Amino acid sequence: MDALPMFPLGSVLLPGELLPLQVFEPRYLEMVEDLTSSPDLRRFGVVLITRGHEVGGGDERTDIGTVARIVDYERVPGGRLLLGCVGEGRIRVRRWLPDNPYPRADVEPWPDEGTDYRSDSIDEVGALVDELGGLLSRSAAVRGIPVPGFPRLDELPGEMGDRVYALAATLPLVAVDRLRLLSAPGPRERLTVLAEALGDVIAAVRFRLSE
Repeated sequence: MDALPMFPLGSVLLPGELLPLQVFEPRYLEMVEDLTSSPDLRRFGVVLITRGHEVGGGDERTDIGTVARIVDYERVPGGRLLLGCVGEGRIRVRRWLPDNPYPRADVEPWPDEGTDYRSDSIDEVGALVDELGGLLSRSAAVRGIPVPGFPRLDELPGEMGDRVYALAATLPLVAVDRLRLLSAPGPRERLTVLAEALGDVIAAVRFRLSE
């Protein structure tokens, strides 16, 4: 893969996930102008900022990310751009290039390393999702707000590695857990990471309900 424009963010984009963006910083406005000049150029990489800020540069970034494809964009007052993007394949950064005029990196695709997984891991994740859904329903009832339902892995399309991404995108996971999911070599490891992350979320919700 050639040098890819990069958009470091304070969040993790998972493959298959939708990403709305509001672009206002001059260097990223220039990047979007370049990318939207041709239908074949509408892709950029998204990585997590581990230290620093999205605006102004000088940030520290992870070397694991996701290719985002621009599917829609709109100019709005104030010189801003609204983008609708979708996550595609996972990437690894081989080398960061100078941020001139915007961040770029030499990247390589990182497909799943294997397709095997344990069936009992699917059952474990399903039970944890059900438990989390029940706890969130109790919490929502107290606050009088609706709670969206979560899909089940066997209801989602695609290979198991992609299904885990799709399920995780609907769950209230923190950035570090989303990065661990993105960094898992394949579906077997990804299911393990998701079960651990769900356990942490469940513990946090139980604590809030006990207060």
